[in-house]
Amino acid sequence: MPRQAVRTERADATREVILATAERLFAEHGVFAVSNRQVSEAAGQGNNAAVGYHFGTKTDLVRAIVHRHDEHVEQLRTQMLADVGDSRDVREWVACLVRPSTEHIAELGSPTWYARFIAQCMTDPGLRRIIVEETLSSETLRAIRDGLGRCLADLPEDVREERADMSRQLMVHMTAERERALAEGTHTPRASWYEAGTGLIDAIVAIWQAPVSGAAASLSG
Repeated sequence: MPRQAVRTERADATREVILATAERLFAEHGVFAVSNRQVSEAAGQGNNAAVGYHFGTKTDLVRAIVHRHDEHVEQLRTQMLADVGDSRDVREWVACLVRPSTEHIAELGSPTWYARFIAQCMTDPGLRRIIVEETLSSETLRAIRDGLGRCLADLPEDVREERADMSRQLMVHMTAERERALAEGTHTPRASWYEAGTGLIDAIVAIWQAPVSGAAASLSG
């Protein structure tokens, strides 16, 4: 193998180790409680500046962790969207939102840290912006949003935004709680990630289809 190819392969392997280590440490301790130096040391890198060399800033590292998972989740969403077509069933669109994430985590094996990593990011305003930006750039998520919009055209815009945020919070934090329970060996309400996804779909469909009351109801009238 040419020397350049060997160096590239080693660099890729180093990047992968750093990403996996950072994801675990950020999930367990919080993103800003862990320094780049600690990530480098835990990843077995003799050079304590390895994170900066391979990724740049901590923000760049967070983006890289997100991208590490996005491709597979996007593939799963694309497959589901092809089956849903132009459905007017809210549940089918919510399933397109939930199933790819829970299926991806299930396929990672055990233990996993990604759901807890995302939950940690969502509690910090700056990092939350990164996650939201990645979400807005996803063609499949835009398609899901549009599909739900067609099913729920009578919902006032402010109510729609509120329920989208409720749905996102529920999905992020419930998957993180299940992941934590599995890692700690404690009880989980559902026996599998598939069943956990079903529970989330049930709850999120109920959120979207709940009656509208108060000021929002008068606006919709």
